[in-house]
Amino acid sequence: MTKISDSNGQAPSRGGRRERRNRAADDAPVRKVDYRRLRNPFPQMKLYSDDQIAAIHDAALTMLEQLGMKILLPEARRIFSKGGARVDDATEMVWIGRDIVTAALDSAPRSVLCCAAMPDRDVLLEPGMLVFQPGAGAPHATDLERGRRPGTGSDFRELIKLTQHFDALQMVPPLVEPQDVPMNLRHYFTMEAQLTLSDKLPFIFSRGTPQVMESFEMLRDFRGCDDAGFEAESHCYTIINTNSPRQIDIPMAQGLIDFARHGQLSIITPFTLMGAMAPVTVEAAMTLSHAEALAAITLTQLVRPGAPVCYGTFTSNVDMKSGAPAFGTPEHFRASLVAGQLAQLVDLPWRCASGSAANINDSQAANETQFALWGCLMAGATVVIHAAGWLEGGLTVSYEKLVTDMEVLQMVAELCNETPPDNPQVNLDALAEVAPGGHFFAAAHTMTRYQTEFYEPLVADWANFGAWTDSGAQTASQRATGIWKDIVSRDAELGHDPARIGALQDFITARSASGGALPES
Repeated sequence: MTKISDSNGQAPSRGGRRERRNRAADDAPVRKVDYRRLRNPFPQMKLYSDDQIAAIHDAALTMLEQLGMKILLPEARRIFSKGGARVDDATEMVWIGRDIVTAALDSAPRSVLCCAAMPDRDVLLEPGMLVFQPGAGAPHATDLERGRRPGTGSDFRELIKLTQHFDALQMVPPLVEPQDVPMNLRHYFTMEAQLTLSDKLPFIFSRGTPQVMESFEMLRDFRGCDDAGFEAESHCYTIINTNSPRQIDIPMAQGLIDFARHGQLSIITPFTLMGAMAPVTVEAAMTLSHAEALAAITLTQLVRPGAPVCYGTFTSNVDMKSGAPAFGTPEHFRASLVAGQLAQLVDLPWRCASGSAANINDSQAANETQFALWGCLMAGATVVIHAAGWLEGGLTVSYEKLVTDMEVLQMVAELCNETPPDNPQVNLDALAEVAPGGHFFAAAHTMTRYQTEFYEPLVADWANFGAWTDSGAQTASQRATGIWKDIVSRDAELGHDPARIGALQDFITARSASGGALPES
């Protein structure tokens, strides 16, 4: 077997490598890997001119003034009325003047710091930052060993562990619905899992004031806050979906009020699927999405000026033959770009979505997720949800797909990792180190920068094709199975206070015994 020789034609010795490494150590840049605070390094792509985006914004304001929104919660209508909007309680319609919306946008914060269990897990949401979340809100889970199934509490806990494991996922979303846990107790279960199995920013469902208030109470005590300290900073978030077209239902309106009132973050996400709940063209659909987002944002600011809020969109097209959502399509990509320009216009942090309509973790799933992901990145999204593990247009979270998607997200995170560049003299020294016709394998410049702890590719071992196939090689999904099983088999060392865990469990036991809390209808 031929040895790799040193740059001078000799085989590199271990001592020679050490000497080169020591020589160049002072010149090597310090590489700090930090996937917890990412910044989007790509310039925001503009699909339309600034005048065209301003026209969409103006059309959305006109829609709110002239067509109005149906607001099903009486308390929300009272708040809008007090803020100057025209309200008709008989029809539950609210017409919001553009001056009211403009004032709300002026008071909404451009930057929101969300406090996690430890400061190095805090999430800063502002234009230019980049945060990833795995697939969320699915009724089903799937993996190669157990198949597709309704989501359970066990699935929820395992997916929390997977979310905790990867630093490139900075927030915990609602993953899968634990359908084996009764609804009146489900908020206890999901909060206990998030708080004890993770130290990342938790999610709270907006399913009525009783469950929200108890969730706030559990989180407040677990974090060691008093009421004033809890409400002074954001410690959790919720996702608010409008009922497109032009409606906000009772739980979502109540969630906007509850979270704003207590200083917690609402991510506003109109659910506008082109051809179904929204007009079939990108421009018209995004006009509707923008108007609905503005209405919800306005409600939060009427409740509490300066309340933390995040602009968002969930806009794609549907298969017009079946009505099923489609993702990773050109229309999905274009809608993300328009949303990014509208978010830039109102100058707020914003949430976009990746995702896939594929049924299994195959090449279609990978292509759709990655194409949608690049739409989010090119649009300058602050938060990208459904970035890993999402299948069937949101019906399923796949364990294997979560792992294989993370390989791509970690590549993106590397692009966002700011490493100081070498100075020109170091670059010249590196070039001078190797004679013409030589190689840089064992050069001092290489050895001081070589990272042996980079992620392992999932697709194949580095071997020739014959040896790979003869050894019974696994597919990417099969290898991902081994990875997720290893992750969920271990308990992360999070440093949570055992006394607070005990107090949380005592709280849950006592409240469960008294019947829990049902969502408000």
